[in-house]
Amino acid sequence: MSILALPFLTELVTIRRDLHAHPELAFNESRTADVVARELTRYGVEVHRGIAGTGIVGILRKGSGSRSIGLRADMDALPLLEKNEFPHRSRIEGCMHACGHDGHTAMLLGAARYLADNLARVNFDGVVHFIFQPAEESEGGALRMIEDGLFDRFPMDAVYGMHNWPGLPAGQMVVLDGPVMAGTCAFEIKVHGRGCHAGMPNQGVDTILAAATLVQALQSVVARNLHPCDAAVVSVTQFHAGEAWNIIPDDVVLRGTLRSFKPEVQEQVELAIERIAGGVASTFGAQISVNFDHRYPPTINSVPEARLSREAAAATLGAAAVRSDELPSMGAEDFSYMLREKPGCYVWLGNGPGSGGCTLHNPHYDFNDAVLPLGISYWVSLVKTALAVDH
Repeated sequence: MSILALPFLTELVTIRRDLHAHPELAFNESRTADVVARELTRYGVEVHRGIAGTGIVGILRKGSGSRSIGLRADMDALPLLEKNEFPHRSRIEGCMHACGHDGHTAMLLGAARYLADNLARVNFDGVVHFIFQPAEESEGGALRMIEDGLFDRFPMDAVYGMHNWPGLPAGQMVVLDGPVMAGTCAFEIKVHGRGCHAGMPNQGVDTILAAATLVQALQSVVARNLHPCDAAVVSVTQFHAGEAWNIIPDDVVLRGTLRSFKPEVQEQVELAIERIAGGVASTFGAQISVNFDHRYPPTINSVPEARLSREAAAATLGAAAVRSDELPSMGAEDFSYMLREKPGCYVWLGNGPGSGGCTLHNPHYDFNDAVLPLGISYWVSLVKTALAVDH
């Protein structure tokens, strides 16, 4: 177990809390990008700005080797009103770092600083790309960076990501082979009937009844259409209908998400939803249309890179603290786009107890500054492992 001594830790905590106090939404991370670029330049790291608008890539080279890796942190915040009262709470009304991207940015900055400050002493040979990505939260910033030439302009053999994980004890890390986060797809279902007086339902086609039946029927998609060993989740999250107490409306709109780890399961779920919608429409004499909006693909770690990550984590935290027996999450992550292009690994770093509302996307969340040295130490260990001189 080897946690680095960081003489700049207090300064880094100040940066992290400053980022928390000044959150910025997707593709608007201008102030955050300025902070990142300023710090990287101060460390002596080569800086490239403007990838996907606010994205940044820092480059650090050592030796003559051609091998290269990417380390990625996300920078954006969420449209959420913060309910914390500590001094570094968000100063932007209705916007907060409720997912820890301020901590992710700070940890990657810390790794860049440590490596730059100790370049002669840290044993590696190759190129490290520090990727600061905009717009992870539902806007696909990773894909935008790729489309903007990320891997063409900055060739790398593999790419690595990390996310803090509330509920996992600080000092532990989860490193999985294969699927780690689900792919996500949004859906919108429109139910059209014939509006009528609430006291004369026989004169219309009841869209409320049809939509309510559909919501219940969709719960059979996973339970009765998939193999029991396959995983998926279908969740209806919005039900929009009606404006008056005494009118059955013409139209109802349902929205929600479906999540899975395999493309073939995704297709099977979509077909089942369409089939059930068609059956409900026929039963009630309504017209029902289904539209799917495919968002992030599944996040799937490559086995060799997961092995390297596990080795780096064990060297940092101790082998007993590295867990590979956790179940994947049905949450989604746009780092998946990078893993479609390059081999790599996405890990979870324990953020401590999730009690008191300190869970992801919660208005009481805050990143645990005590794990900053752990994440930085892991990044440095990964650089030494993946770009080992005797590779």
